[in-house]
Amino acid sequence: NNAPPSSEEATGRNAFPSGLQVEPKIRNQVKSSIMATNTLLILTGLLLSTNQHAPTATSSPAHFLPSLNILPVAMAVDRSKFRTCHQTSFCRRHRHGKSKSLYDYKLDAGSVVFHDWKSGDEKEPSGAGGGAGASGLDGSSSRGGLLSSLSRRIMGHLGDHHDDDAAKNGKDPYVRGPSPIMTANLINVAPFTSSALTAQTYGNGCGDASSGDFEESLQVSVHLHRDGVARVRIKEVLSDGKESVRSVPRWTSDELVLNEEEMIAVERVQVISVNPLVYDKLSGTTERGDEENEQEGSEKQNYFNIFGGAHKALPKKEMETIVTSLATRASSPNNPFKNSENYIVLSYGTPGSAEEWKLMLQLEPFAVFFFRGGMDAMGPPIIAAGTSGLTHFEVRRPKECTSGGSTGNKRKLTEGEVESVVDEDEDRHKGKEIVGYWEDGLAIYADGSREERKSEDTTFAEKVSEEIDDIDKGEGRSRRLDETDFDTDGLWEEKFGDHWDSKPNGPMSVGMELTFPRSNHLFGLPEHASSTQLKTTTGNNHYYKEPYRLYNLDVFEYELDETMALYGHIPLVVSQSTRTGTAGAFWFNPTETFVDVEEVLETESTDFESRTHFMSESGIVDLFLLPGPDPATLYGQYARLTGRTSLPPMFSLGYHQCRWNYRDEADVYFVHSKFEELDYPYDVLWLDIEHTDGKRYFTWDDKLFPNPTAMQEKLGKDGRRMVTIIDPHIKRDPNYYIHKEATSLGLYVKDKSGNKDFDGWCWPGSSSYLDFTTAKVRSWWADQFHYDKYKGSTPELFTWNDMNEPSVFNGPEVSMQKDLLNLNKCEHREWHNLYGMLFHRSTSEGLIRRNVGENVRPFVLSRSFFAGSQRYGAIWTGDNASHWSHLEIATPMLLGLSVGALSFVGADVGGFFGNPDAELMTRWMQAGAYQPFFRGHAHHDAKRREPWMFGDDTMARLRRAAMARYALLPFWYTVFWQAGVTGMPVMRTMWMQYPDDPSLFSIDDQYLIGSDLLVKPVTSPGATASEVLFPLSDIWYDVDTMQRIEISGNTNSAASMIVDSDIDKIPVYQRGGSIIPRKLRLRRSSRLMVNDPYTLYVALDNNMMAEGSLYMDDETTFDHQKLGDYGIAKFSSDWSSASVAMSNSVDIGSDEAVHAKRIDNRIVERIIFMGVSNEPRGIELIFPGKPNASMEFQYDPFSKILVIRKPGVSALENWSMKLVH
Repeated sequence: NNAPPSSEEATGRNAFPSGLQVEPKIRNQVKSSIMATNTLLILTGLLLSTNQHAPTATSSPAHFLPSLNILPVAMAVDRSKFRTCHQTSFCRRHRHGKSKSLYDYKLDAGSVVFHDWKSGDEKEPSGAGGGAGASGLDGSSSRGGLLSSLSRRIMGHLGDHHDDDAAKNGKDPYVRGPSPIMTANLINVAPFTSSALTAQTYGNGCGDASSGDFEESLQVSVHLHRDGVARVRIKEVLSDGKESVRSVPRWTSDELVLNEEEMIAVERVQVISVNPLVYDKLSGTTERGDEENEQEGSEKQNYFNIFGGAHKALPKKEMETIVTSLATRASSPNNPFKNSENYIVLSYGTPGSAEEWKLMLQLEPFAVFFFRGGMDAMGPPIIAAGTSGLTHFEVRRPKECTSGGSTGNKRKLTEGEVESVVDEDEDRHKGKEIVGYWEDGLAIYADGSREERKSEDTTFAEKVSEEIDDIDKGEGRSRRLDETDFDTDGLWEEKFGDHWDSKPNGPMSVGMELTFPRSNHLFGLPEHASSTQLKTTTGNNHYYKEPYRLYNLDVFEYELDETMALYGHIPLVVSQSTRTGTAGAFWFNPTETFVDVEEVLETESTDFESRTHFMSESGIVDLFLLPGPDPATLYGQYARLTGRTSLPPMFSLGYHQCRWNYRDEADVYFVHSKFEELDYPYDVLWLDIEHTDGKRYFTWDDKLFPNPTAMQEKLGKDGRRMVTIIDPHIKRDPNYYIHKEATSLGLYVKDKSGNKDFDGWCWPGSSSYLDFTTAKVRSWWADQFHYDKYKGSTPELFTWNDMNEPSVFNGPEVSMQKDLLNLNKCEHREWHNLYGMLFHRSTSEGLIRRNVGENVRPFVLSRSFFAGSQRYGAIWTGDNASHWSHLEIATPMLLGLSVGALSFVGADVGGFFGNPDAELMTRWMQAGAYQPFFRGHAHHDAKRREPWMFGDDTMARLRRAAMARYALLPFWYTVFWQAGVTGMPVMRTMWMQYPDDPSLFSIDDQYLIGSDLLVKPVTSPGATASEVLFPLSDIWYDVDTMQRIEISGNTNSAASMIVDSDIDKIPVYQRGGSIIPRKLRLRRSSRLMVNDPYTLYVALDNNMMAEGSLYMDDETTFDHQKLGDYGIAKFSSDWSSASVAMSNSVDIGSDEAVHAKRIDNRIVERIIFMGVSNEPRGIELIFPGKPNASMEFQYDPFSKILVIRKPGVSALENWSMKLVH
């Protein structure tokens, strides 16, 4: 067979004809044989890299891994442009515990301070018990809502807040959300610390250790939320001297990311500890005892161990029992139980219930354990932090003394230092004049030639690295080190390629390992072109060599099945386990981060535990622990933490047609008219960068687009909108009004001196970049979208933000230098991963501001993102390619984004690079119709691929896929509304809906839309059948035939079935027990469908019941929020004892609602019931206050489908339909 093997054939998973029953044992033998064969072919180099038209597959290991059935294609990413952990000093320094002996933290019990978190006051006078005082932590309460947060200035390093009263009083003005329950000092008691290593390596010319510059004292605070979330925050102890490197706090970003208005403090906390110093603080006695506080003949009574209510205090013996029990449950070979005085327990929530949580702090060595449930709950903690001794915090320290001593100390090289294996002074440009750069970072020369890409052959340096990696079993050491040596390369200056990072503050890395006991399924850390489930990067038989990298980058032609960084990142990890339920950890740090993942068999157990090791370049340790216990609860917790998904305008859920670039207005009109002619539904036509005047955003090329207003009005008249691209790089042209004003107002990111505007290269050539970390810049940018400023814009025009990682063609890794400064003199390294989100946020605010009353919902697409981006618009997976492998990886990538709570996500239909054939385009359009963001896009070098370009038969198939999307728009809109309310993603992994079935945890080639539609995209060429895994706790109906899927098995498990999926079919199934609304009249856009009637699809479950919702508003404005102008229809059906064919209960947002009361615009024209076993004698319609009316219906006993046509009811009225037997 000369055809390339399908992804499922490659693993033997679906290597059997449709309908052929094969014994599982035989199937597994065939699968193993195919895997072994592929492995041999790869090892002998016989699987060659080809394009999608070639007869062979490529040699990627993913080709034979069942967990990710990628059909690999060699991409053209230039790996030399992007760093690995080995090439990154902080990652190399700390990975695999290489710096472990430098850090040994002890929580100083004498410094513990308990706070009245509701008022921000301490439970004892400042300074008691070791002088922790207020420990520099915030005691304020929540400060306003989202609108005020949008206008507040950045809470940043060296900002205006440094001088406010809170800072002068020792509080931390940067913290948002609940104030701390407890604060204390952490002391590094390691005999030889990283600061001492610095002094040894670089010399301490002052010779004055008493200055405090080499001390490593930290401050830890604990903040507890009402919904169970626990926050553990570790930062430096600040020095008093203005000249000290630690005189100001590190830059943090609470106000830019956190959803402050919903972060509510816990009501009640019980502190439990038998440590003498802590116990004395709680009891109100001294260490020697206070007779006035002791009851006669009894132990010292703890009067203050319960905050937030008058509850009976626990006797000391009972506290010791609790502590011992928890400590025993938390013990492990790496962290054995020592004695009960080594712990502090904070218990909160509802005692004795699943919503009781206990956060246990181990004093020495410092560690954190998070338990869920009452004392009768057994087993290990759901999350543990710091138990393997990998916590590190590189405090700021001077490199050399700058006063009162020698300043000429040279670096003292450690024994074993090796010379560089690459000549760093080699001129890779060979003296040629550089006139520009391309997106891949390669130079363009004055003679018209281009820099040649670095050879794909492994360089000598990389070979040395690989040899050392092999010797060190994957540890990735940069050189051979003796036991007493440490890697000091790059502590200060660091070079990558042609770029030097000056690192004026020296090493500032922080890190910690997190353990998820009894779990071997971790998810999150988007965005990576890999499986949704995180695979191991360290330990025995690890899958990846490199840790997951979180650093927003413009990766030109990215590869698949990689941990390489991509366009956006969210440092959230979610564990799913049948033993411990759902739990998550949010590592709140926007600096460059690497994360190792490891699975370890627990001692004396058959259970695995999963470990992650977070290593960030800078920032602080700011860890949020999310207790779950199930996916729905966890995502509610995360929404309260980082913000809720915004309800998009209805048009944005339709089909978007894009290309780089539609040439001119005539091209736009032609494309639009062709969609009209073919009755092909679409909502938005997009223009890329070529529509502008020389890449000057907010402008138009007046030769190609001389009448942009009329063009938009024409589209608007026909129910369509337009989107134009606006990127963050600003052309450095003194005659360009945006640049001129931004320069005069001083709004640009500065160079490392802080004196000059940064000058980088992007699409316009020489460009500057606005500092979106600063509120005045964000506000100024938002104002540029006013119609009187953005000439040629209309209310029909919306925005696309690209290149916002930020992309800088001539920068390191095609981005900004890390030592550039924002307007608050804070280095780019501190806020790099926030830049894209803040640009997205500012643009979204601009589209709101431009309209009178600020009452029209924006639509903004962004490529880059961070935690909280769900509030601002849509995200797409960037520059994919027209290969089957990229279609296949789209679902795992989108599910990964969904794990990060990004709901409005999509992958470009057809692939950005290359030319899809008719089959690939058909399969991609079918898949895209069932992803939240639905856009077709293409590179300017790609052939035109509008739907009619593939012939009439293919056009008809593409149109059917789009029509299926448009029919489901009421359902999509309702699920998006539910996502905003609950936090649950729109596009869900199987485990999100079925968290008790481990067979579904790793599945990422099928998914759910909301809870009710199961989708299995077809992602291999020539497929006529697909294997679908059906959860058997529900029954399922094919959405095309409306027939029940007949499959048997244990109701607590899932079963696979081979189903038909020829070129006209994508397998989609409705869950039994659900009711889904559709609109079936063919229209050319969503705007033209607004008053169309609904058809309700009722899929009865085994109990002959079903329920569902329909959310309705004006689909455009914020009136649903401002005026409560919305309606929610709650449908239910019970054909069992209740004999109710259908009923509707309506909730209206407010009495002032206008659209929600227009019942004539929300007519139900048809109700289709699936799974009706017997025909009823009749059905009666019951309206309150009206006589019953008999209804006409048709019933087919063979299909078991019953249809009620024209029932004469509105979705905005209360009614019921009674069965007559």
